[in-house]
Amino acid sequence: MDHEKVAASLAELGNSHRLSVFRFLVKAGHDGASVGDIQKGLGIPASTLSHHLARMAKVGLIRQEKHSRTIVCIAEYGHLENLIGFLQEECCAGVRIAHEPEPL
Repeated sequence: MDHEKVAASLAELGNSHRLSVFRFLVKAGHDGASVGDIQKGLGIPASTLSHHLARMAKVGLIRQEKHSRTIVCIAEYGHLENLIGFLQEECCAGVRIAHEPEPL
């Protein structure tokens, strides 16, 4: 992932409501949850929730599928894994390894 995409995704998760929605969807699993279930589960007003979902979909954190008259939101686990990988890829790369003490 490039730096700008990671920054945009993390910025969206930096909002308390969007972070709650994303965690709710991660718990829901690969089948996702309907907008109505998210709204009931988190107590977020419909218009506010719609705004948050649109922002999350725009950066690829979630996808939305229409099933008849119901909109189902699904966490994009691949995107989440890429974010985590980006954050971890250079873990400890700049840390010097301490030398073991000389034997006595």
